[in-house]
Amino acid sequence: MSTLKNIGQWAHRVKRDSVTLWFVCRHPGTPWLPKVLAAFVVAYALSPIDLIPDFIPVLGYVDDVLLLPGLIWLAIRLMPKDVLAECREQADTWMRRGEGKPRSSWGIAFVVVVWIGVGVALWLWIR
Repeated sequence: MSTLKNIGQWAHRVKRDSVTLWFVCRHPGTPWLPKVLAAFVVAYALSPIDLIPDFIPVLGYVDDVLLLPGLIWLAIRLMPKDVLAECREQADTWMRRGEGKPRSSWGIAFVVVVWIGVGVALWLWIR
């Protein structure tokens, strides 16, 4: 039972840190490199469309289980401690109020552009 509890706590931290990065992108004290990485992670994490669709066996969950948590970890590590603490508090308040997961239109646009690029590349390769 302890393994399931650990997985649940890990999933909650990933969700909270996704929302934290959403606040980090808007914080004036965030340096430019962590802000760019956080914006990329937020755009992808909060997009309702996945880069690799979940219906594709095994690969569909690689981005959810490995790529996304790894990028979140990296973005969190690059944050100044005071900015991170303030944004985590904002994320905790957001989640306590039950406001749900914020949406990212930039994330949708990013995934759509990547899929269009893949489609065009495949079409050119096949042609």
